[in-house]
Amino acid sequence: MRIVAGLGNPGSRYASHRHNVGFMMVDQLADHYGFSLWKDKFGGQLAEGRIGNSKTLLFKPQSYMNRSGLPVAELMKFYKESPDHLTVIHDEIDLTAGKIRVKMGGGHGGHNGLRDIDRHLGPNYWRLRVGVGRSRFNADVDQHVLSDFDKADKDWLNPLLECMTDLWTLWDSDGHEAFMTAVAHKTPAPTISDTSAGNTSAGNTSKET
Repeated sequence: MRIVAGLGNPGSRYASHRHNVGFMMVDQLADHYGFSLWKDKFGGQLAEGRIGNSKTLLFKPQSYMNRSGLPVAELMKFYKESPDHLTVIHDEIDLTAGKIRVKMGGGHGGHNGLRDIDRHLGPNYWRLRVGVGRSRFNADVDQHVLSDFDKADKDWLNPLLECMTDLWTLWDSDGHEAFMTAVAHKTPAPTISDTSAGNTSAGNTSKET
């Protein structure tokens, strides 16, 4: 069984933030593959279904980003799954907006959601990093990720999420490298001049990041 956890902050206030791209992705997967309705379990929202031949659980922790680890750990413990069966989807400012990277293990890179999951489970799980880039207007990191995607960002964001959803079974059949290559081919990252990463209107509180 595969468990896919998308990271974000709960509530409509945060729904369009860059920090919530993990939630956006698991919502896409749930809709596309006809998963069950979301249920409140393990301190998060859980949906069950199949993607290709794989029974899959989709999960959105509802404890705010920097406390994502305990809900994920409780889910893993209940289903007796090891961390290598977990994929965590999260935003990544050190990737150009529109690029993705998949890897097993590694450091948290300052991402507070990953930091907390590492604390509860260790680092040996899959990560799907979705690039959101850094602010072109020198906003600090928290302000940038806790701001909405700009209107222009939707030109690459929506096709990217749809492409990853369509190609998800390729990851299972051909491996993560084939998945990354196919996504990059079908939805190449926009050039810097095509992106707009300057929305800095949202504030920040310590519990959200």
